Amino acid sequence: MVIGAAVGWQLWARWQTSQDMAAARLYIAAQAALTGPTGKADAIADFDRQAATAPEGYRTLSRLRAGELKAESGDLPNAVALLDQVAADASADPLLRDLASLIVAQRQLDHADPAQLESRLKPLALPGNPWAPLAKEQLALLDLRQGNVAQARTALKALSIDIVAPAGVRQRATTILAGLGGE
Repeated sequence: MVIGAAVGWQLWARWQTSQDMAAARLYIAAQAALTGPTGKADAIADFDRQAATAPEGYRTLSRLRAGELKAESGDLPNAVALLDQVAADASADPLLRDLASLIVAQRQLDHADPAQLESRLKPLALPGNPWAPLAKEQLALLDLRQGNVAQARTALKALSIDIVAPAGVRQRATTILAGLGGE
């Protein structure tokens, strides 16, 4: 009985590994399709297929990538719908769910309802969240959009000196501050 269970487990593990390897190959092929003659259209189709059939990790990555490519291609409603699926997927890695929320907020920053954007970004801006500097940057830009210049300036100043924030975020914060008249 024990030997049968061990053999069964080994067979299942091999099958799982082969499924993961096949998904990895398909994901890489979809990425490579971006450089092909029909580029984004083929890649989007490939990622959409993977989003429907791949094991969980690659399914999530494929939905993220397809959403990003759809947004870049001007298909924002379908991009947002796909990214919202990732953000709401309890089985997806929390880091990737938060990334999906951040991407949606970034893509909608100039036209979506400010209250909805704020409610999406504020949890991401909490200390300890790896996306916090980017979420704080988006919140500052949202403040600017709403005319809350003093609040945006305060947030940008904090970001410009935040040693935890990526250098690009600090530099953008400094540049925006300079455009606002310094300080």
